[in-house]
Amino acid sequence: MEELFEKAPIKQVYFKISLPVVMGMLASMVYNLADTFFVAQTGNTDLVAGITVCTPLFMFMLALGDIFGIGGSSVISRLFGQKEHDRSARTSSACFYYSIGLGIVVTVLLLIFEKPLLHMLGATAATYQYAAAFYRVYVFGAPIIITSLTPTNLIRTEGLAKQSMLATVYGIVVSLILDPIFIFGLKWGAAGVALSNLLGYALELVLLIYYTIRDCKYINVDIKQAHINWKEFREVLAIGIPGSITNLMQSFGIALLNNFLAAYGANQVAAMGITQKIASIVTLVMVGFAFGAQPLIGYNYGAKNVKRFKEALDFDLLIEVGYAIVFSILLMIIAPFLIKIFMNKPVIVSLGTYMLRACLTTTPFIGAILVFTTVFQSAGKAWSAFTMSFARQGVVYLITMLACSAFFGFHGVVWAQPVADVITFAIGLLLYRGDFHKWMQQNEK
Repeated sequence: MEELFEKAPIKQVYFKISLPVVMGMLASMVYNLADTFFVAQTGNTDLVAGITVCTPLFMFMLALGDIFGIGGSSVISRLFGQKEHDRSARTSSACFYYSIGLGIVVTVLLLIFEKPLLHMLGATAATYQYAAAFYRVYVFGAPIIITSLTPTNLIRTEGLAKQSMLATVYGIVVSLILDPIFIFGLKWGAAGVALSNLLGYALELVLLIYYTIRDCKYINVDIKQAHINWKEFREVLAIGIPGSITNLMQSFGIALLNNFLAAYGANQVAAMGITQKIASIVTLVMVGFAFGAQPLIGYNYGAKNVKRFKEALDFDLLIEVGYAIVFSILLMIIAPFLIKIFMNKPVIVSLGTYMLRACLTTTPFIGAILVFTTVFQSAGKAWSAFTMSFARQGVVYLITMLACSAFFGFHGVVWAQPVADVITFAIGLLLYRGDFHKWMQQNEK
């Protein structure tokens, strides 16, 4: 591990630890697209809209998993840089078992508040039955989904990105096989979509535990080591909560968008659901590169190696923005053909093409935002990470949505997110300069 993070060429290390994460994200993207395709083939717009309404639920569970996944990996990568391996082992085990407990609590609460939550997410009389069927299955699986986020993040801090990817890919393959069986063969509809996804996560979690026990030197799931003091727990939460809020804000953003679009009809909600899945072709890869680079950035920040820290950050930014520009332009060109693949209805194709092109206009800014966010998390900059977590799809998005929709109606709803992206980029740039300029001067050799 030390040889990889301290001495190997930055570009080599970057791709070694990032590409497996990207491949895992691509596999997730394939599943998301295939899942949307299978659901759309039912021809039931209300079913598509009902599942789209529940997208924030999935993001919410991922967000909670990030508390101990991102928080733990941030702390552990810096501890590795400081050669504190005993603390790393205890922190990893504690994070794993805390995430299990959190998942159980979430299941109980979501079952109690099902009806008001579904209405808040945007379920209507037409879509409620489909949304509820999806919701109930997912809620029972909350402990599995939330817990899986912890080991998949933690084992990457030891450079085991390949194992993390394999667990993800195997789980997705199972979900892809079960999806059409549950939807078309067994006619389970929305519940079948949720169950196939959940079973994939269950396999992923089992494999992650296996890889942790077999391959990790310091990361572990030994319950006897699952003890950290209050100060260590706060260190995890200081980055884990902002990381979690980032995904929570994505849930909030999607719910906000769905609620504003619902006033214009199910076609608009369904078209946006398809649009978001296609846009993920670009964004998931960028997320993969950003989060894949976190162990490298965190390790060198902990080791106070300014030269390698800056080199890793600059290369990460180049990859993110360059990729975003190339692939966004490509998807804009072929947007109508992509929408038709999912639902060949003229109104959906027209709406989806317009929405997709609007969403893709600011993806280079999203790439830079991801770099800023992950470097704040990796370096333990809790306030900056917290600020970024609330910005793009939280406070900034809410303000732009209210303003744009009030002045431009439906078009304002569609363009509110791109406007929020530009503003959030400016905030991230200012925070980065404030956080790291002095540190680099003090530690640069």
